[in-house]
Amino acid sequence: MNVCLIGNNLITLSLAKNLTNKNIKVFNYVQSNKKKSNTRTIGITRDNLQFFNEEILNIKKKMIWDIKKIDVYSEKYKKQKILNFENYKKSLFYMIKNDEIYNLLEKNLKKNFLYKKIYLKNSNLLKKVVKKNFDIVINCDQNNIISKEIFFKKITKNYNSKAFTCIINHKRINNKVASQIFTKYGPIAFLPISNSKTSIVFSVDLNKIKLNEIKVIDLINYYNFKYEIQNFSEVEVFDLSFSTLRNYFQKNILAFGDIIHKVHPLAGQGFNISLRDLQVLSKLIQKKINLGLPLDISIFQEFENNTKHLNYVFISGIDLIYEFFKFDNKIKNNISNIFFKIIDKNKNLNKFFSSYANKGLVL
Repeated sequence: MNVCLIGNNLITLSLAKNLTNKNIKVFNYVQSNKKKSNTRTIGITRDNLQFFNEEILNIKKKMIWDIKKIDVYSEKYKKQKILNFENYKKSLFYMIKNDEIYNLLEKNLKKNFLYKKIYLKNSNLLKKVVKKNFDIVINCDQNNIISKEIFFKKITKNYNSKAFTCIINHKRINNKVASQIFTKYGPIAFLPISNSKTSIVFSVDLNKIKLNEIKVIDLINYYNFKYEIQNFSEVEVFDLSFSTLRNYFQKNILAFGDIIHKVHPLAGQGFNISLRDLQVLSKLIQKKINLGLPLDISIFQEFENNTKHLNYVFISGIDLIYEFFKFDNKIKNNISNIFFKIIDKNKNLNKFFSSYANKGLVL
């Protein structure tokens, strides 16, 4: 069996490794060897980490940092804690640097005779590639010519916001609690990656303020109340938007990863949603293998039927949370604080939201 993957990102390599584990030959076509981010981190949920370790590649324990608790604050209520999520028996999620997990996958795949990476100088060559004799073609690159010409029918929303990311080095503390502060400019997350390093993701509404790197650092210092910061890494910036594809596949090509869905980073669910998609796709492919059937595009329809409605409801829920806090910051009354206290004190509601973040939406 021969599968064509298009893309050069983390979800492409994760899918490639999963497929080669099934003894499927993977041809990975990429347009360029883009510079990997040194400041971006990802939070992997408990269930997704188990799937990754068992069916993709075992992540070394020294590479991950477990988070025991999440504290949520609001600038509106003078930075007082409004919510907290924790599981006394288990970690809530695990932090890992984006470039470290990418390098781990790439190093492993380079040694794999079932995997071949092919660089294309001209993006138009992709049109010829997808016509070759592959069992299935999966496109994981949202910026190539195929995505622009075939996968353009989307439900989209421009937040007119940018995410500023960096890593702070600080005095050593017991650093197992993540913090999220809903500020008047947008949510800022402090995500521990060691006892002396913490990842920052600051999503800034450009309608409220125009920022450069110096102003971002000033605001991070202003909202920081926990760390004795020693220095900052470089600050990287990314545009933020919401989008979901109307159709997950066209002809003989399946869209996968960020092409299917883009979501606000406030809940840290972007990569986790794609990993849940990968679990579904992996099961469908394994089912074909177990039955002795060849891979074909019938898998695409099954994949869309199993994931599309759940993904839409899930990412819409995250968008709703963002809009709620954005609206709440505009009104002067404190009614929402009563709502937060109900959630915070109700163990069943707290457990529901923790499970929702870990497993996604399951019907």
